[in-house]
Amino acid sequence: MLDKRILEDGLSVISTCKKETGDIWHAHFGAAAIASYFFVKDNNLGVELGQNVFSQSRAMIANNGATSKYNRLRSNVEEAETVILGALDHTIDQLHWVGHNVIYSALSLLAIHELNGWGSDDDLSGISELIRSFEKTIPGRSWIGYSASEVKRLEITEEDNFPRIDDANALSLFVLEQLSDFKVIYRAESHHDLMGHMLTFSHALNILYGLGHVSYFKRGLPPLLKMIKVLRSSRHVNPGDEVKLVSPVDQLPLQLSARAEFLPDEQKFWTKDHSESNWDFGHVFKFSFSFYDHARRVESGRTSYFESFRYIISQG
Repeated sequence: MLDKRILEDGLSVISTCKKETGDIWHAHFGAAAIASYFFVKDNNLGVELGQNVFSQSRAMIANNGATSKYNRLRSNVEEAETVILGALDHTIDQLHWVGHNVIYSALSLLAIHELNGWGSDDDLSGISELIRSFEKTIPGRSWIGYSASEVKRLEITEEDNFPRIDDANALSLFVLEQLSDFKVIYRAESHHDLMGHMLTFSHALNILYGLGHVSYFKRGLPPLLKMIKVLRSSRHVNPGDEVKLVSPVDQLPLQLSARAEFLPDEQKFWTKDHSESNWDFGHVFKFSFSFYDHARRVESGRTSYFESFRYIISQG
């Protein structure tokens, strides 16, 4: 049932993103394709449900300018790690575009491990160039209560009362607790989308931890905590409140996020044609993979976590 060509396609999209688009965002769809594969693999989904996920993943790749490119050249895993982590080393200590430098790196490495190697030197250089292009970029573009420059200058202090986080399980519990603390979630890049990237950024750090790159896990925590500190400041924003909103896409008044009737481990979630939203720029797959991976690592509180996630994965 598992089709590793989806991993090949995802890696190809990430590798060629910078060369073909001159930007960092088309790689979103490659990362989403990789996420779709592992979401199916890791969650013991039935054959029919899994095929529905893969069908939509393949459609997303095809609709966004990529076709199957089975890569018979296979640099070994160690080579890939050296190249990709070498690029990430330049940006891991700061918050760049809500963690996409880490997300792209971790998902690429996870896919290459699953394939037992992938790509030519040029392919790996394409991924490296993409990751290096995050240097000196902003933390993100949409924030409640802060400007991008204020987020960049933000510091983590003892008064923030963040817990000690030593491993992946502790990080998963922490981010799920943060998610469930929000009683109101707005459909906005600065709110529900930022929470989704809290899930994916932290999950990317957990992937690095699981692959044995513990130092990168630890170095990535302060930028993640900075993002969470900003999110925390919006926990008690009520509908109609006057707030400082800095965003080129969000508008006041903020609109409440709708509650998703079905979750991604249910058949009816995937019988919907998500192409209408362009698979929420791939977030349909990325947010699902990350949330369910976090949820598997904790033993309690699952009902409240899943309820909060309905407002993140909702398309309305």
